[in-house]
Amino acid sequence: MPKLTVFLRCLLLALLLALLLPLAEVARALGPGELAVIVNVSDPASVDAGTYYRIRRGIPEANLIEVRLPHDRAALTRAEFEALQAEVEQKLPSGIQAFALAWTKPWRAGCMSITSAFAFGYDERFCSDSCGPTQTSRMFNGGRAMSEDMPMPRPAMLLAGESVEQVRQLIDRGIASDYSYPKGSVYLVRTEDSARNVRAGMFDEIVQQVRGLHFETPTAAEAGGRRDVIGYFTGAVRVPAIDTLTFLPGAPADHLTSFGGQLTGNRTQMSALEWLRAGATGSYGTVVEPCNHLGKFPHPGILMTYYAEGETLIEAYWKSVAWPGEGVFVGEPLARPFGMRTTRDDKGWWLESHSAAGRRAVVEVAPSVVGPYRLAGTVQIPAGHGRQRLKVEAGAVRVR
Repeated sequence: MPKLTVFLRCLLLALLLALLLPLAEVARALGPGELAVIVNVSDPASVDAGTYYRIRRGIPEANLIEVRLPHDRAALTRAEFEALQAEVEQKLPSGIQAFALAWTKPWRAGCMSITSAFAFGYDERFCSDSCGPTQTSRMFNGGRAMSEDMPMPRPAMLLAGESVEQVRQLIDRGIASDYSYPKGSVYLVRTEDSARNVRAGMFDEIVQQVRGLHFETPTAAEAGGRRDVIGYFTGAVRVPAIDTLTFLPGAPADHLTSFGGQLTGNRTQMSALEWLRAGATGSYGTVVEPCNHLGKFPHPGILMTYYAEGETLIEAYWKSVAWPGEGVFVGEPLARPFGMRTTRDDKGWWLESHSAAGRRAVVEVAPSVVGPYRLAGTVQIPAGHGRQRLKVEAGAVRVR
């Protein structure tokens, strides 16, 4: 992993930090009806994972798409992928916004990761020659300052694992995370690997800006044995203390290195699957040599900001990577530990929430869930976890 020049590293760091802004509002999170589950009928493990996931998440049966593709190799050719994509598009019901790919192999399509190929279609602008930059994703940082002419991806994530049982455990962790409001820490771990420690230059700014989460910035030697992990981000070929960590349900984790996205058979570098085996709910790694461009890896502050505001794991992870063409996303897409929700008891309506930095939300009421909804006022949501009573009397309430 060759180093970038100091100038280019600093320039991209400045761009990323400038874009890390408090969210003005919460986006409506992706729902089960908007997710397509793609299953490879040539692979029994894929069929098991996809079926189990569809049932556990309540995903409509029409959203389960069966295909047949090789499952004994890491990569599809461009022609193979384009034939697969055409078949999937023919079978998709309307309203699909994202993909869960229920397999571990293949993780690559030509020069792209398989998740980016599904998201953008096969497009070599998202690949690089000689470690260069690539096309930017319109999803990056929620699309702020992005041209509307850029292609809008449908994000994809692999439901992957080293065994059927591991994939089922991953799915169960994602579901267990929903509305759990975990009281843990995000670990931004510094290493002595100068080529892979490049994200450390943004750690102090993240801690300062994202006030609604607890961060720690230990060295790799200090980071083992942590039992409250809700996020873990580092730069290293391997993470030696990974088996000593306890991940709370929903936690993402990744290590900036060249080939973390080569999910199996890589003896020289740690695979992203090792994070899932250790208990994380999502991870990311590159499938070809990316060099240490910050834009090719998740920005931990952007990821955790969108996640803490209530977005799903797939949405938050995808928004954190500027140049995702060569990187593969793995995990349980719909995990949502920080989602905002309203409940009602004999004392009235309550709002439970979480925010990365605090914000104001709009309250709407209606005679029933059918509507029509009308504006009832606004409410201040604090940074971090909060629960407050809403001063409304109605059959249905929603907050956004």
